[in-house]
Amino acid sequence: MTPSLPPSAPQGEPAEPAFVGRARELARLTEALSRPPAVLLVEGEAGSGKSRLVAEAVRALGGSGRPVLLGRCHPLRDPEPFGPVVDALRDAAALLPPPADLPPSTGALRLVLPDLAAQLPAAPPDGGELLPARRLLAQGVRALLAALDDPVLVVEDLQWADDATLDLLLRLARELPPRLALVVTYRPEDLPPGAPAPGAVLRPSPVRAGGRAAGGGLVRLGPLDEPAVEELARAVLGPAATPELTRVLHERSQGMPLAVEEDLRALAERPPAAPDRPTRDRPTYDRPPYEREARDRPTSDPVAELAAAELPRALRDAVTERLARLGEHGAAVVAAAAVLGVPADEELLTAVAGLDAEAGADGLTEALHAAVLRETAPDRYAFRRPADRRVAHDRVPGPRRRVLHRRAVAALETREPRPLARIAEHTLAMGDRPAWQDLAQAAADQAVALGDAGGARRMLRSLLDEPDLDPRRRGRAALALARLAADDVDPAASAQVLSGMVADPRLPVADRGEIRLALGFLMAIHSGNRAGFDRIRESLEELEERPVRAARAMVAIAMDERDGAGRHSGEWLARAEGLLAAHPDEDVAAAVRATSLTFQARDGDPAVWDRLDELPRDSERPEVMRQTTRALYNTGEIAIELGNDRRAAHLLAESRRLARLTAIPYLECYSRLALIRLDMLAGRWDGVEPQFDRLGAEFDDLAMAGAERSLLFGRLAAGRGRLTLAREEFEIAARYGQRESQVTVALRAAAGLGGLQLLEGDTAGAAGTVGPALAAARQADAWARTADLLPVAVETLLATGGGAEARAVTEEAADALTDRDAPAVSAALDLARGLLLDADGDPAAAEAFTRARDRWQDIGRPYEAARADERAAAALAAHDRARAAEQMAAAERVYLELGATTDTARCRKLRRDLDLGGIGSPGRRGYGKRLSPRERQVAELLAQGTGNQDIAQALFLSPRTVEHHVANVLQKLGTSRAGTAQALARADAEDAAG
Repeated sequence: MTPSLPPSAPQGEPAEPAFVGRARELARLTEALSRPPAVLLVEGEAGSGKSRLVAEAVRALGGSGRPVLLGRCHPLRDPEPFGPVVDALRDAAALLPPPADLPPSTGALRLVLPDLAAQLPAAPPDGGELLPARRLLAQGVRALLAALDDPVLVVEDLQWADDATLDLLLRLARELPPRLALVVTYRPEDLPPGAPAPGAVLRPSPVRAGGRAAGGGLVRLGPLDEPAVEELARAVLGPAATPELTRVLHERSQGMPLAVEEDLRALAERPPAAPDRPTRDRPTYDRPPYEREARDRPTSDPVAELAAAELPRALRDAVTERLARLGEHGAAVVAAAAVLGVPADEELLTAVAGLDAEAGADGLTEALHAAVLRETAPDRYAFRRPADRRVAHDRVPGPRRRVLHRRAVAALETREPRPLARIAEHTLAMGDRPAWQDLAQAAADQAVALGDAGGARRMLRSLLDEPDLDPRRRGRAALALARLAADDVDPAASAQVLSGMVADPRLPVADRGEIRLALGFLMAIHSGNRAGFDRIRESLEELEERPVRAARAMVAIAMDERDGAGRHSGEWLARAEGLLAAHPDEDVAAAVRATSLTFQARDGDPAVWDRLDELPRDSERPEVMRQTTRALYNTGEIAIELGNDRRAAHLLAESRRLARLTAIPYLECYSRLALIRLDMLAGRWDGVEPQFDRLGAEFDDLAMAGAERSLLFGRLAAGRGRLTLAREEFEIAARYGQRESQVTVALRAAAGLGGLQLLEGDTAGAAGTVGPALAAARQADAWARTADLLPVAVETLLATGGGAEARAVTEEAADALTDRDAPAVSAALDLARGLLLDADGDPAAAEAFTRARDRWQDIGRPYEAARADERAAAALAAHDRARAAEQMAAAERVYLELGATTDTARCRKLRRDLDLGGIGSPGRRGYGKRLSPRERQVAELLAQGTGNQDIAQALFLSPRTVEHHVANVLQKLGTSRAGTAQALARADAEDAAG
């Protein structure tokens, strides 16, 4: 008897969701179940997937035929003694041996298992007295389980067990039958106050049972991480499971599987989106909290609809269940915490709850025991999760909330310094808007004085959203916001406010100029929209009476290098320096210096590195430190383009440190983005996605973050064989590149997309992609930043019959790079020259490719070096087979180590086509039920949601061959396409355990 836990869905019902994120726990549980005797405890809050984990472990036992007996505890006022164990044993009728073969003690079970009475021995004569009856029942249960063939007894929800059941399980654990595996699940937050931990009670006796020590232990289930939620979403929604949608799913559910599944069911039943819905062309590495209003999203967007939807019922019910058990004082403290919304000390919670000190302490203790609140720091208490607070807040009626907000204001007014932002928040919640406006302005001033620019910006934006704000106060607030906009990590919010302000005719002209300048900064620098430079140019006339701010505008205009603007960059810097000569200003002079260093680095001038050492690192002026940090970041990011990776790592680490030290979050974010790129270029592919996840948890959307994410994820997807996803990511990056004032993103996006088009045989498409990119590089004199683009462009031109143009482009780039410090483009030039020589059949091509390989190795980029090795091997095959085989093998080893599925497959195909042998390749062998190496590649691509056509392109196979491999994979794993990821993880866990 091996029931499915939980039972499979009836015909016509939705299929059981995919099992994700628990491979390690499943492996541990499966191993213990397969080696009885064992006692296993599975701990996790409601909805964490305890039952599903046990069910998957039982399924993993396969056809072993072991009986699985399931009982559940229930939250009854007067639970039946031994109820869950009795329920489990009722299913044992078909498993029992003849009564004569059962121990006499099993007869004590006749009273509680009347349906099995005929299969049990006679009842003992003294079974009616309470204490002897309990002992006899426990003895009978143990004897019955010992008589079964390797049983698995599962008792769910131990937190609701009655005393008799707990005693029975304790006896079982201490005197474990030699072939029994006992599995108990429970919610730690719902254990009775003061109750010992089940792990301490249900501990097997150290005495060996049946000649073997009992195994098992405690398995704790935490929330699912975001990659696991993405995997689950992809199994249900397929390609519609975008990273952005996944992020909202994770935030709403707090990683609770049951809540994720509820949202996914709702999304799966949602009507298809209109075909003209905008595609994902904004940063997707991070989402704001789900409570935030999604102002910029159409109502038809499933992400916006999900973010605005009511919390999943599973999550609400789990929280409500805990809240309902609170007494009067506990409920009052929790309501106070819900209204306060931030971690608070005991004194404040007690005051807002309206309790005296003793009652407040009792209520807080009760809330902590019920796992509604937790101690976040010494004497600081808050809800465990934002969703818990939301549920608790919604349970407080409106009139009661106003009373609590009034108490909060009164309590906070007594503190020094007065927390004006929090007082303002509670005042607004009480509905007193005039008082709130006064407090909001004062709170913004206080935040600036305390160095909290982010808090000041948020408060000023809220103030400027007021429709009836006094014009003088509106102008003052707008100007204050404009002066704080330089370091804004939420540029869209501030830009929206400032856009409305510049149209206000009541503003003084110079104030309007400063606001317009700040708006241009946000658009051009932060949001990557070069239309912002038009706003900056417009501000110049308005700033005539403020020459220092006009000089700052000129420095910003100098940064535009698109559409020929770069030719005038020096002129704009010179004009700014002229204004500063008459009106000295240390801050703007620092901006001039940082911009000059940026231009010098962009040109590949080796003298820039010494100049960077002269930057001030300890100025007391915040703007000077900001410009130093900006110069270090700009030159570090450009150093990556040039191929000075080690120097880049040093500069970016310093810019990150200074940005954190001086509280410039957007520069810290940008520095970390560039460091992630360096990690990927150095061959650390596996760390890219987790690092983006961590970054996304800390910073709001920034345009460059979205562009960098798409560029890096596009490269990862292309290397791993997910060609459709790679194309999507590169197209997103290309849209960013079209808007930005710098050409770098456009050049990198064109290189990625053009390379994909060549791989797919779309030479015309590749030509249409790289042609405009070459023109942009030429117009901006950006040849030093064409390391990615140049080889793709030459290969494209050769493929389309433009050999003469390919040579001309190569020589033009070489001429432009004379005396420039740009090792990456030097390597790219060697590669381009190799392509030209190879097209002519010149054996010297191999040497050019090998020189490129050596340069890439010196820089520290193994993937690029492997690509050069592969090309060299192909060029050598007709002249020096031994060396060709050696270089091809070297390339393949790098691809395998990186996990570059597409490149590995291409390399192997080329090796076979050129008859260069393998990497110590053994003869073919049978794999039985295990996946062959090729099937493993197919399975990994299936697990990522890759379609057959993409698999065929990625692995250089015919569609029919792919169909054959897919069928074999699904048969060996015993799953469907949607369940491949889970089945593959399960197979890996079994291999690791076995």
